[in-house]
Amino acid sequence: MAKTPITHEHLSKAISYMQYLEMIDRLLAEGKTTGENHSEEMVEYTRMNMHRMYRMEKSVVLDDEIVQLLLSVDNKMTWVVLTEAWCGDAAQNIPAIVKIADASPLIEVKLLLRDEHPEVMDAFLTNNTRSIPKLIAFDTGTLEVLGTWGPRPEPAQQVVQEAKDNNLPFKEMAEKLHGWYGKDRSRSLQQEFKCLLRNWAQLTSPENRLIERCS
Repeated sequence: MAKTPITHEHLSKAISYMQYLEMIDRLLAEGKTTGENHSEEMVEYTRMNMHRMYRMEKSVVLDDEIVQLLLSVDNKMTWVVLTEAWCGDAAQNIPAIVKIADASPLIEVKLLLRDEHPEVMDAFLTNNTRSIPKLIAFDTGTLEVLGTWGPRPEPAQQVVQEAKDNNLPFKEMAEKLHGWYGKDRSRSLQQEFKCLLRNWAQLTSPENRLIERCS
């Protein structure tokens, strides 16, 4: 396990999911979003993302297997998620991540804005890019990194890659991607987190260090 660049100072600045929603509502009322770019286009993305998050809150249902796995977690974990309000993938995944964490009394989710914390983002790049959302799981007591996830489930990544391979315009790619999210309803995300949770629990158990491969 590696020491995380996330410090107690970062955690003191991190916000809950509810605080995140309240912050976005305030910004939209001012015609703004998070980050530096407050163009009409970015604000509109943010407005659509609020609808997506509320829709996901209603549609996500955890399956029995992941609920039982979460109830068996016996170590305190903090999941820090790097995000921005204008990010469509963040809007589609964060509500499900929060619902997963809420099923365990020992897991807490904290959100940090990517552009306000480049030192954290740059320590957890995806293919050398600042892709979000990016979740960093660590042991709450020791601040040891247990693992990461992001920016999207593997089937969603395949949708994006196929669109890029076919040189689809961004708008068309986004329609395909969000269409996939609407049909999947977090099922792929839950499957990936089942594997990740087993690994993160094993990392804190000295008697069991065998790590399961997560695709």
